[in-house]
Amino acid sequence: MRTISTTITIGATPEEVWAILSDLPRHCVWNPYIREAYGEPVPGERLILRTYPEAGDPVTLRPRVLTARPAVELRWVRRTLVPGLLDTEHFFHLAEGPGRTTRLEHGERVRGLLAPFLGRLAARNARDFAAMNEALRARVEAVRTTP
Repeated sequence: MRTISTTITIGATPEEVWAILSDLPRHCVWNPYIREAYGEPVPGERLILRTYPEAGDPVTLRPRVLTARPAVELRWVRRTLVPGLLDTEHFFHLAEGPGRTTRLEHGERVRGLLAPFLGRLAARNARDFAAMNEALRARVEAVRTTP
C-alpha cells in the first residue's frame, strides 16, 4: 500500500469547510485540480470527476463514495477492471482546531499489484493535492469574510 497525505489549517469551522468541499458542482469556481465534478457526496453514489494534474493530461475518474460524514470525512474509491490490480481510495478528514479553525488532511491510499510502481505519480499527486488545499483554504476564508 502507498499513502499520500497532505495537511492544511483553514481559518473556518469544519462545517464551513464542508459546505465548500461537498458542493461538487461549484468546484469549477475554485479548484485547480478537480475542475469538473458531478454527483452527490452520498455513500454508494458514483461521482464523475475531471482532474487537471499540473503535469499531464486531464483525466476523468468515476469513483464511488464510501463515506460522507458532514464536517468530518469524505472518502471515495475507484478500482481498476481487475480487482487487486490497482485500487485508489481518496480521503478528506476534517478536524476542529483552536480558534474556529479546521485541520484538513487530504490524500489517497493506493493498493494493489501496481501500487509499488507509482512513485513519481505519487509525488505529482501530492503537489496537486497541496494546490487544491491552498485553493480550498482561499475559497473558504474568502466566503467566510464576505458579508
